[in-house]
Amino acid sequence: MHQAALLGSAIKDAQHYGWNISQPVHHTWSVMAQGVQNYVKSLNWGHRVQLQEKKVKYFNIKGSFSDPHTVRGLTKAGKEIVVTADNIVIATGGRPKYPMHVAGALEYGITSDDLFWLKKSPGKTLVVGASYVSLECAGFLTGIGLDTTVMMRSIPLRGFDQQMASLVTEHMESYGTKFLKRCFPTKVEKLENDRLQVTWKNADLDTEETDSFNTVMWAVGRAPDTKTLNLETVGVKTNSETGKIIVDANEATSVPHIYAVGDITEGRPELTPTAIAAGKLLAQRLFGQSSELMDYDNVPTTVFTPLEYGCVGLSEEAAVQRHGSDNIEVYHAYYKPLEFTVAERDATQCYMKMVCLREREQRILGLHFIGPNAGEVIQGFALGIKCGATYPQMMKTVGIHPTCAEEVTKLHITKRSGLDATVTGC
Repeated sequence: MHQAALLGSAIKDAQHYGWNISQPVHHTWSVMAQGVQNYVKSLNWGHRVQLQEKKVKYFNIKGSFSDPHTVRGLTKAGKEIVVTADNIVIATGGRPKYPMHVAGALEYGITSDDLFWLKKSPGKTLVVGASYVSLECAGFLTGIGLDTTVMMRSIPLRGFDQQMASLVTEHMESYGTKFLKRCFPTKVEKLENDRLQVTWKNADLDTEETDSFNTVMWAVGRAPDTKTLNLETVGVKTNSETGKIIVDANEATSVPHIYAVGDITEGRPELTPTAIAAGKLLAQRLFGQSSELMDYDNVPTTVFTPLEYGCVGLSEEAAVQRHGSDNIEVYHAYYKPLEFTVAERDATQCYMKMVCLREREQRILGLHFIGPNAGEVIQGFALGIKCGATYPQMMKTVGIHPTCAEEVTKLHITKRSGLDATVTGC
């Protein structure tokens, strides 16, 4: 769906490159939704086929522990399935949360899981939350031409570099997404015309306000899918506040032969590729093929907002907190992607920074990039940073012209200098 929004922008750009596009351009939600749903179904089918080919038994049931080595569950037909094992790995993931303290939230709201399966366009949409899920969904809804508002109680993209987070939301505002900052909903009511009236409080103005929407989407975080597993009976310890399973470096729970990976584990990144990597390493250890542990440092990620934000390593705030501001050097630049030039697109928020130690070697602690294809850009640099790359090594790297990624290899202005960080032709 992010791609659908990008294509909408590309259609606008195409006219600057000589393409004659008949107006008005119209987006059909049902066609896009059907394509996405078909793709997801094909993935699920493919996984089941691969499991069969590898002779892995698959049970489509909701299971729970009856003892430390046994899991029981019922099929849709009511048949009980009992599975016993020497080792058990829990990887049930998480599900979107509903703000149950908000009247009407469950009755009238949806989550990101539901959004992708809507048969008709969500229309005017309120997205509640400041997470990457919230901003990604709001971004693509705006991109396909829908009236979209984001309601945030606090800061956007908590846990990410906050300078970058601000640039992301600034671009979204210029892109057409509306923001209600420092606001929180109190109730959702259904009107006679089937629209949803949302009442919220503005913390800054100390006022109560209302507006109506076709769809209200909650993106207020995810909860680990552990409540029905009967973990307390078998002695698996969880965080009493988050419900997440406590594990050690070996992914082992408080019960030695029960392991957990992914979003349900305490203190781990909630990223699918991270869970996959951790699961592979755990399988290799369990079957004696390796003793390697998962390294959760320097895991790259990308926020797929209209202008993407990719990063790896420490944020500037985290680097300062860990090493002190006097020991940190930040190289940065504002740049203009080549594809923005002919199309006359605003590049105000296209920005990158490299956070380094000030010591002689200047090891790179973090790299942050906002711009087109940020995920593709960061993926390659992530290897170097994982291997301990330094600022001088990065500056010796020859960039590929003309790309956005080459600007990373030319960073030379420090924040400390106070000089203009705008990239020029020379």
